[in-house]
Amino acid sequence: MLMIIATPQGLDVHRIVAARNLLNRGAWPVLRFTLHPQQRCGFRKEVRKPETWKRDRGSPGETGPPPSEVARKAVTPKTGPPPPGAAPRRTGKLFKPLMFTIGFTGCSFGAAAILQYESLKSRVQTARDEAEVEKNGKASQDMTHWHNWWNQLTDFQKQVILLMSFVDDFWNSLTEGQQMATGIIAVNAVVLCCWRIPSMQRSMLKYFTANPASKTRCLPMLLSTFSHYSIIHMAANMYVLWTFSSSIVSLLGKEQFLAVYLSAGVISTMVSYVCKTATGRLHPSLGASGAIMTVLAAVCTKMPEAKLGIILLPMVSFTAGNALKAIVAMDAAGLIMGWRLFDHAARLGGALFGVLPSCHQMGEPLSGTMSSGLWSD
Repeated sequence: MLMIIATPQGLDVHRIVAARNLLNRGAWPVLRFTLHPQQRCGFRKEVRKPETWKRDRGSPGETGPPPSEVARKAVTPKTGPPPPGAAPRRTGKLFKPLMFTIGFTGCSFGAAAILQYESLKSRVQTARDEAEVEKNGKASQDMTHWHNWWNQLTDFQKQVILLMSFVDDFWNSLTEGQQMATGIIAVNAVVLCCWRIPSMQRSMLKYFTANPASKTRCLPMLLSTFSHYSIIHMAANMYVLWTFSSSIVSLLGKEQFLAVYLSAGVISTMVSYVCKTATGRLHPSLGASGAIMTVLAAVCTKMPEAKLGIILLPMVSFTAGNALKAIVAMDAAGLIMGWRLFDHAARLGGALFGVLPSCHQMGEPLSGTMSSGLWSD
């Protein structure tokens, strides 16, 4: 019986030959020879033991992937989700904002037409009532009644009524356009104060900033028109609105002006959504610049020869048409170059919305001079 014993030194060929010779002679010695590890495993590849590598930063016992694995991961490009600035272009998210824009604009102008009709009807009825009062001679009786009522009041009540009368006189001294602008400025001031309340920051970011990447996209299209975070930003926009309010209300009427202003804010935000989605620059924006540009463009288109001047340089003057062209050119350059100082897409959308309706006859052209934004006579 031949016994083969493996030793760590390997397999000896000479010993195998000697064993064969002894076997032929009838001898049965015990031979010891070794097998290579691969021979013991059936020539299978030996499993490598996991190596322990120390990380550059960490405790001595902390393990991590070997340098070869780290190098492979560094070379292999990542296939995870893209960063927020390079989000995939999903045009499907713009369907609801588009429907909201169309529906809100249509409802705004429809409601404005109804209110304008009711306001005209009320004015006619008031004029008839006043004519009947004068015809029946009841004016003198009313004056006597109010005189007796005034004498029955205390001094404090008289002071309060005089203060209210002063406020009423000041309000009546304003034009309809300035009255509308005062209401819009008051709403913007309230929203600006809300930005300074820490507990309202999350709600303000959600509903008063417009961003196509946000879950809430429709309502902020309107609310962001009244939202300013910077006092300087709000002051500049409201100054332009106050300056052109009388002219635009004289052209459209206060009901139509309000519809145009609100619709301009929504439409300009929709244009901004489209440009942000197309370029992948998904960042929030806010402010009334789009609506202000609509008012500016409408008035400058109807009065292109009106003289404007820079408020800090009164000796420099130019026409309203040239001023509008310069602003549109600057916003177009900003949109192409990717400037982020303003929302140039929203401003261009507002200017286009203001120019198109002005191509039709909205009223008699005004004459004279006016001021705009940073301009004045």
